[in-house]
Order: sequence, then structure tokens, then C-alpha cells
Amino acid sequence: MQIDSLGLGIVSRLTDLGIPSAVAVGAERILIALSIAVVAILANWIARRLIVRVLHSLFRRTRVTWDDRIAERGVLLRLARVAPALVIYATGGLVAPELPWVGEAIRRVSTAWIVIVAALTADAAIDVFHDLYREQDFSRRRPIKGFVQLGKVVLFLVVTVIVITTILNQSPLGILSGLGAMSAVLLLVFRDTILGFVSGIQLSANNLVEIGDWIEMPKYDADGDVIDITLQSIKVQNWDKTITTIPIYALVSDSFRNWRGMTESGGRRIKRSISIDMRSVRFVSPEMLERYQRFSRIRPFLEERQAEIDAYNREHAIDLSDSVSGRRMTNLGVFRHYVQAYLRDHPLIRQDMTFLVRQLPPAASGIPIEIYVFAADQRWAAYEGIQADIFDHLLAVIPEFDLRVFQQPSGSELEAIADALSGARKETIDG
Repeated sequence: MQIDSLGLGIVSRLTDLGIPSAVAVGAERILIALSIAVVAILANWIARRLIVRVLHSLFRRTRVTWDDRIAERGVLLRLARVAPALVIYATGGLVAPELPWVGEAIRRVSTAWIVIVAALTADAAIDVFHDLYREQDFSRRRPIKGFVQLGKVVLFLVVTVIVITTILNQSPLGILSGLGAMSAVLLLVFRDTILGFVSGIQLSANNLVEIGDWIEMPKYDADGDVIDITLQSIKVQNWDKTITTIPIYALVSDSFRNWRGMTESGGRRIKRSISIDMRSVRFVSPEMLERYQRFSRIRPFLEERQAEIDAYNREHAIDLSDSVSGRRMTNLGVFRHYVQAYLRDHPLIRQDMTFLVRQLPPAASGIPIEIYVFAADQRWAAYEGIQADIFDHLLAVIPEFDLRVFQQPSGSELEAIADALSGARKETIDG
């Protein structure tokens, strides 16, 4: 087939001007190729302008949000790139009609181009779906970013196989059979992806981690909020604003602490104790009882308990001159009831949750009086402030109950003891 059969007459005109026929044929082919390129570029420009000016402006006028996401992600703009590929596919055979393999090669490349554009468009559409999903309230409990990433990986693997088989004019089954022989290599290469996918399913199915959860994982020095969950990893922003990346399968294979239960409960636990010097614990004398009754928080308790004790001692004819026999109150017990009354009146302590003021087993460091309650404000700074205010008050009132806080001797106290012993020894020697 000759070029002039296209009806262009370019070759004959060039040869009439004295240009060799081989040069004239080459010039015509170049001209045709340039014309096709210009038409393809023009088709791409028209398609993109049509989408931007017409469709995107129409999207902005609607009340729904999904079409705005389509515009933001450029789904239609990516799809517009198929226009030049269609032009080249339809006109590629005109470049060299006498060489069918040239037209066939151009059509194969154009087909591969169309497949790639379709994949990029699908990729943007998946992002639109993910954006719309994240706008829902339940998306924090069921993040799907890992599944989205896996879907993209599968999409581009399939597209890669289709593109290769299209260009080489081979059956996809041949490529897939070759991939089957390389399965061991693929499993090694995509080990983290496969583990991440399986772990992501377990995390999502069991609702173990959500974006925004506060988790602790000492093995990875992670202590903060989850800010991102992907196919292979979880990002945690620690309280010092550093970012820790944890393999997602580690949350299934290793242990971690999730503070979501505390957040959802509406309270934050206070679990702290004060050690009382055991030598300061004693029975309450009448003089001590009179002083304690000045405290309005425990006055009704003291009156009721003392009446109960007096009735018991009278009923059993207890000789009160014997300090061991009979029932008596202790200053430590009175102090414990004072702490309970103080916390019951505290406006920032949850009264409907676990509420304990207990005495722990005595130890070398004294008798611990532990407070186990829940603060109503979960914010870190406010929570620490509530704790500090409570223990500031208790440490200040402990001497009022004739008790002493146990404290290890400081360096200055040890030095004072050493000086006293040295002075006493010197006096003995001098004497």
C-alpha cells in the first residue's frame, strides 16, 4: 500500500519539487505523526477543559459532598487522559499503512495506555470512597486504610500483568504460571504486607485499636495517641510529640495497653498511697476525741461510733482502765474515715465508680493508706491537678490526727544525728 492511497498527495507534490521520493515518503510520515500528536493533545485539552469548566462547576452547586470529593481527587481529570489514547489507537495505522506491524505496535501501546489510565482512575475512585468513609462516625472504630492499600496493591499487580501481556501479545495465564513458580520469592518480598493484612483483619474484627486511641507498648517505646493505621504499620504520636511506627502484626503477636476503656468510662483512676509511721498509731483518748469532733466532716461519724463503742463496753462490763480490753477507736481509723468523707464531698471525684480508701499491709516503709478512686476530668493536666490537690490537703491534715508520715531520713537529718552522737561521745570522754 502506498502513502498516496490516503489521498493526501504529499509525496507527489514533494517529488515534483525535485525532492527524492524516499525523503518525501519520510516527510509525509513525520507530518502524519505530528498531526496525530496534535489531535491527541487537542483531544486531551478539550476533555480536561470540559470536565473542569462544566462538570466541576456543576459539582460545586450540588448539596451532596461525594461529587466534591471526586473533583478534589481528580477522578474525572485522570479519566480524561484516555482521550489522546483513543485518538492514537484509532489513527495509529495511518503512520505506516504498508507496515502492519507498526500499526499493531501502536495499538498495543495505546491499549496499555488505556489500561493504565483506567487503573489510575480506579485508584482515585478508591481514595474518594475512603474519604467518604472516614467522614462517618464509625470509621474511627473500623479503620479500613489497610484494606484500601491492599486493594490498590492488588489493582496495580493485575494492571501490570495486563499491560505486559498486552504489549507482548501473550496470554495472562502464561505470566501467572510464571508468577506461581516465583511464589516463594513473592512471599518473602511481600511478607510484611501479608502479615499486615492478616493482622489488620484481626484488629478490625475484634475492634482492638482505633485512630485516636491512647496505647502503650513499652517494647517499641510507644506511649501516645494512634494517628494512622496502614496496611503495614501503625503510627503513634507520643506525649513528647515524637512519632513511633509499629509493625501492625506486632499488635497481634505482642501485648499492648489500650486506654480506650478509661476514655469511654468518663473517669480516670487515681491510685496513690501515703505511708504512715506505725509508731504514731494509737488509741483515741477523750482529749483527742474532743479535738477531732471539731472537724465537721467526721463529727456525725465520731458521735455515732463512740455511742456504739460505749454501748458495747457497758453491755460487756469492760473495765476501761484496761487500755487493751474493750473497743476503742484509733487515730488511724479516724483519719481513714476523714479521707473517705473528704473524697465524698469532692466535686471532681466520681461517686458512681470504684471508691476505696484502704489500708495496705504494713511494710518497712510504714502503713500505706491507699486511695483508689476515679477523677471526673480525664484531661491529663486537670487529672494531675486533682491528684495533687487531694494529697496536698491530706499531707497537711495528717498531723491534726496525731499521725506522722513515714519518710526516709534525708542527708541533713543523718548529718544531724551524726553530729549529736559525736557531741555526746565527746562529752562522755571529757567527763
